[in-house]
This record gives sequence, structure tokens and C-alpha cells, in this order.
Amino acid sequence: MAEHKHGHTHNHDHDHHDQGHSHAHDHPSEHSRAAPAAGCCSGHACAGTPAGAPLAMPQARRLSGQAEQAVFFIQKMDCPTEEKLIRERLAHMDGVGALEFNLIQRELTVQHQLPSIAPIVATLKALDMLPAVKSDSLDAAAGADAPDQAAAYRIPARRWIMLGLAGLAALASELVAWTSGDERSLPVIALALLGIALGGLGTLKKGWIALRNFSLNMNFLMSLAVIGAAVIGQWPEAAVVIVLFTLAEMIEALSLDRARNAIAGLMAMTPDVATVRGADGAWRSMAAREVAIDALVRVAPGERVPLDGVVTSGSTSINQAPITGESIPVAKQVGDPVFAGTINEHGAIELRVIAAQGDSTLSRIVKSVQQAQGQRAPTQRFVDGFARWYIPVVVAMAVLVAGLPPLLLGAAFYPWFYKALVLLVIACPCALVISTPVTIVSGLAAAARHGILIKGGVYLEQGRKLRALALDKTGTITFGKPVVTDVVSLDAAADQDALLRLAVSLAARSDHPVSRAIAAQEGVAAQEVDAFEALAGRGVKGRIDDELYYLGNHRLVHELGMCSPELEARLQAFEKQGKTTTLLCRGARPELLVAVADTVRPTSRAAVAELQRLGVNVVMLTGDNAHTAQAIAAQTGIADARGDQLPDDKKRVIEELAARHGQVGMVGDGINDAPALARAQIGFAMGAAGTDTALETADVALMDDDLRKIPDFIRLSRKAHAVLVQNITIALGIKAVFLALALAGMSSLWMAVFADMGASLIVVFNGLRLVRGVPARG
Repeated sequence: MAEHKHGHTHNHDHDHHDQGHSHAHDHPSEHSRAAPAAGCCSGHACAGTPAGAPLAMPQARRLSGQAEQAVFFIQKMDCPTEEKLIRERLAHMDGVGALEFNLIQRELTVQHQLPSIAPIVATLKALDMLPAVKSDSLDAAAGADAPDQAAAYRIPARRWIMLGLAGLAALASELVAWTSGDERSLPVIALALLGIALGGLGTLKKGWIALRNFSLNMNFLMSLAVIGAAVIGQWPEAAVVIVLFTLAEMIEALSLDRARNAIAGLMAMTPDVATVRGADGAWRSMAAREVAIDALVRVAPGERVPLDGVVTSGSTSINQAPITGESIPVAKQVGDPVFAGTINEHGAIELRVIAAQGDSTLSRIVKSVQQAQGQRAPTQRFVDGFARWYIPVVVAMAVLVAGLPPLLLGAAFYPWFYKALVLLVIACPCALVISTPVTIVSGLAAAARHGILIKGGVYLEQGRKLRALALDKTGTITFGKPVVTDVVSLDAAADQDALLRLAVSLAARSDHPVSRAIAAQEGVAAQEVDAFEALAGRGVKGRIDDELYYLGNHRLVHELGMCSPELEARLQAFEKQGKTTTLLCRGARPELLVAVADTVRPTSRAAVAELQRLGVNVVMLTGDNAHTAQAIAAQTGIADARGDQLPDDKKRVIEELAARHGQVGMVGDGINDAPALARAQIGFAMGAAGTDTALETADVALMDDDLRKIPDFIRLSRKAHAVLVQNITIALGIKAVFLALALAGMSSLWMAVFADMGASLIVVFNGLRLVRGVPARG
């Protein structure tokens, strides 16, 4: 087995005679452990690290022995500012190990060895984070409140009313100061204080908590700017700044809900109620979450399927768009799987439930997308690294601006102190830090809706760099369901039916598509096989009635020294027709030839053409013979087709492609593909719907068998990268302009807040453009 550095295991059926492998990419693991940006608008609903990023900080201790796990919903954790505070406090606690933050979902997972999670809850409450226990292997309450995530995401009407009153008070303060010409009169101060109290106490409280914890974050900087403005008598401006800052937080929270809802909306497609057959045979409606596995569920025409199951009665066509992204209905009859959230188009069906609501294919897709946000993309690492030094540099600049001109040049203190306050407000890197996670989440959600499950932002970014793609043949380019076309006895005196029975007996022990085709012969009963062994890339062998038999491909016959010129001619004749030949050998001679043929998927040729238009070099690798490979390649427009590929051969081809082209992807499954998948930068799994292993382990899982989704993925990756570049340019450009204006004395505090709010909203909405869907096919 080839070990995958991400722990991936791709399990599928592929070219020759066994499957099941684990694969590993040679690119570095992208489960980045770097700490997030030091500062951001704490109240802003932004995410400086992608959701789910496992943060194993240097100060976090490794735990010896069995660790417990607790998952918290942190109502007030929506930005790296809160994350940094929590991390700094919890990482030093005895018994606390790894911390994982999911900022968009506001979740914190703590690995610990504590007798109770009460100390963790107490620490979180002391930071005013409003924790609620979602799951805990020890004590499920421990003083925390039951989580109500939906309510926590909503902004209550009371906050809007208070902010409105705060805005009126701040404007009234400005109006009185302007009409009276006195910014320090009692009415002006009273109105400004009222505005600050109604609209800014939350920010000031967070600033005080940051100060107590020696944390340089935006809440502290904003509090300092407001207090500084009040100290120098700018009371109306202090009130306006705090109100604008609070307004910016709330608007960004609303806009970021769209990114969160893009994922949550997938689950909304699953009905809450199912029609279930009771023990007495009567049909009753009950909550889908309460339906047990193996229960019988009825789905009427036009209804959504409530749970994953297998059809036990009836036939229909199902719209599987929520799972595969394709709206063309798929015919379903007894024995076929159906998935929760899909739509029953026509006939009534009954199904046997095979997974609980929380374990459905759609649920696993949603969980996978949420977890995928923890794969830190290269752009995210750049942004976090930049933000770590950005705030300290700007703060140091503000100190110098406030102090040096008065001390060295004898300049007036007030104007330069005011410029320093403006610099503190501009120091907020929210627009920069928020730009990448929103874009990544939007791209992941759009891909999932299209039936492309991307297992991390790193792969969403890497996809645009793909310059070569190796495709396995069986089950990828072709349907992977070959059928027997010819059975030829090579010994005229032998009983062909008896030989076929031997071949079926050996084939029945393998789950390779060619073996399954042979084993599926009607009316042929399999015999017992002893000492069965799979021969990777060649076939199988085993003993039947104490006699050793081989069942394998052209290559195996050559290696056994059994290939005569006459047999070679026969094999080549079949292979030139695009048929795969398998031979049954006994002793030192081949006795039976079985030819099978597979058919090319109708979408394969279009997918290959689209990949080539995108500048991707397409190569087909197969364990089948070279003639078969060339015949299939001719049907699909692939110029480079390589047959007779053993596992090491496929790996060498990937290395060759990587040396020549750079970034390489591999679509494959079976044990033969493990080394090649290990060497490729991105591994693709075909037809992953309902397949636990593929859903959990593939870098990119295509939920149906449509190869055209790979060029769709590449186009989405390129669009996501373009949006990321745009957002970073916008964020840094606006900051640079206002830094220059501040130093020139042409910017005020409220202008700086407006600039920060505007930049954040621009990058958020620009990133959310990806939610609209995957770019159209060319």
C-alpha cells in the first residue's frame, strides 16, 4: 500500500484485478498550523483563517494517554481577534491540547485530559465569548447553555434599534457642535456619550478584555482611538466613529451570512418528515431524524427523498441534482440506491433506509465542505503572514507620528496626535483578512452544488495550475462494466463449458470489472478455490481440485512463458478490436481465452476536448494491453495512451509528466493506481455519491461519473484565484490611499472607518460572486 500524506484512501475498481489502496500526494500537507492574523475587527463577522483550520500552536502541549474531546459553539467568535484571545488563554491551561477553530460556523474543538470541561467553559465566559457545549465526551452541560446557532447568527431587532438611536445621538452631537461652534459644551458631550453608550459599549468592553490579556487587536485600537478623540475634545467625532464601526460590524455579519447559508442551504433540501411503515403495516408520518435504519419509507411522485435508501418496491426516475449537480433524471428500480434530498419525478416507490439522517450522503457532503475550509490555501497563508506584521508596523508608525514631530520639530501636538488616531483606525486589516475565506467558502459551496466535492481550499487554488491529467481507463473513461463477447477454447479436445466454469470460479474471487464480467456468466456455478492470490496488474491464481490455475491478461501469459506465436496473433486480433483478453492457464499451457469489451462514456470525448482547450495535457494509463488502450484513445481523442501499465509504471509516468509540465492530477482508484495517485498533486475520485471512502478521502470527488466536471473544476479554480487577487488588490490599495491621506492630514477618523467598512463590503460581495455557480462550459 502506498501511504498518502493526507491519510487519503481511494477505493474503486480499476485496471487489473484488485483494488483498494491508499494514496499520498508529494506536495506538502496543507493542514497549516500557523496562527491567524493578530488583528482584525473583532466584531466583524470575518474569518482570518478558514473555518475548521486545525491550529496546533507552538504553545499547545501534546497530550499523553487518551484525550477527550469537547466541541463548543462560541457565539461571539467570528474573527481572528477572538480566536487569538481564546487560543492564548486555553493553550496554557494544564490538560488542554490541540485546538481547532471553525470561524464561519463559530465552533471550537478542544482536545483535553481534564476531569471536567468546567474550567474551559469558565475561561471562555471570562472572555465574554458566550460558549455553548455542542458535544462532550465527559459532562455535556458543565455550566454552558444549550446552543441555538440559528438564533445566534441573527442580529436581534433590539440591536438595530439601539444602533439607530446611537446614530441619532451622534448626529445630534455633531449638529449642536456645528451650530454652537463649541465641541466641548455640555450638550455636545452628553449627546456624544449617549451615542457611545448605545452603540459602542460592546466594542469598549472587548477593548478592555484585550488590554487585560495583553492582546493588540482592533477592539483595543478602536477603543483607544475613541478615547483619544474624546481626550482632545473631539466628542462628536468619537461618537460618530464608534457608531460607524458598529454599523460596519453588523452589515458585514449580514453579508457573510450568505457564505454560511450557501452551505447550510444544501441541507435544507432534505425534508424533515418521512412516511414510514409501522409494525402493524400502516403508513405514518414521522420526523426524518427519528427514522431507524432498515425502516421502510414511501416516497410519492414529486416528493423529495427524505433519507438514503435502496428501492424495494416500484420504479421511477430521480432528479439527483442536489447530489451530482446534473438535473437529468436517473431511472431507478428495485435494488437501486437513492439519496436524501433528491426529487422523485414520477412513480411512487418504497425504500429501505440505509443511513440515518445525519449520515446521509448529502449530510456527509455538507460536513465535508465545512471541514474543507480548514485546508489553508496558499493565498490564505500569504494574507495571514502579512497581517501578522501589518498591525504592529502601523501602530509603531502611529506612535512615531504622534511623538516625533512635537518632540523633534516643535510641531503642535494636537494635529499630529489626531493623525496618529486616524492611523490606528486604518490599521484594521479586516478587508484583507476577510477576502480569502469568503472567496474560498463561496467556491467550495458552488462546487458542491454542482456535484464537485473539493476537500480543501488548497485544492481549489491548485486546480488552476493543472497542466497534465492522467486518466485511468476502466470506470473513468469507460463505463467500467465490460461484458463477455467471446469465449474460445484453445484446446480442441477440452470441454469448453468446464473450462469456463474454472474461469468463473477464479473470477468470482476478484472484484475487478473484467473479473466481474466473467463471473456474471449465467448458468455457470462457481467452484471452491483454495490458495487464492491476486497478482497486481496481471490477474489472479488459485487451486481448484488441487490443481493450480492462472486467470490473467496478456502480460501474465508472457511472464509465465506460455505465449506462442499463434496465440499472440489471436490475442492481437481481439485487442485491435478494443477488447480485453483474459486467459485461463493450467500447468504450462493456456486453455481458454475470454474476450470482454467495455464501452466509452458518452461524455468522455467532450471532457478530453475541453481539458485540451484549457491547456491540460491528457494521458490515459491502463493495465490493459496497448492495442486496447489505443482503441479507446482513438474514440476519445487522447493522443497519449499507455497500456500494460503496472503500478510502478504509472508512477513513473506521473513523475515524467510532473517534470515536463509541473502540476499533475490523477483520476484513478484500484491498487494499481496507488503509487501514481501518491505522486500526483490532486487525486480525483469518480462517482463518489454514496461511497463513504471516496467522500472522506478524495482530494476532489466527482459525485457522478461525468468527466466534464474536471474542466469545470479547473475553470472554477481559475475564477476563484482571479477573485482572490482582486480582493487583495482592493484591500491593500484602499489602505495605501488612506495611509497617505492620513499622513497628509487629509483624512478624518470617520472617513477612515468608512474606508475600512467599504473595503470589507467590497471584498465580501466580490467573493460571494462565486456562490452563483461554476463557470459555464466553453
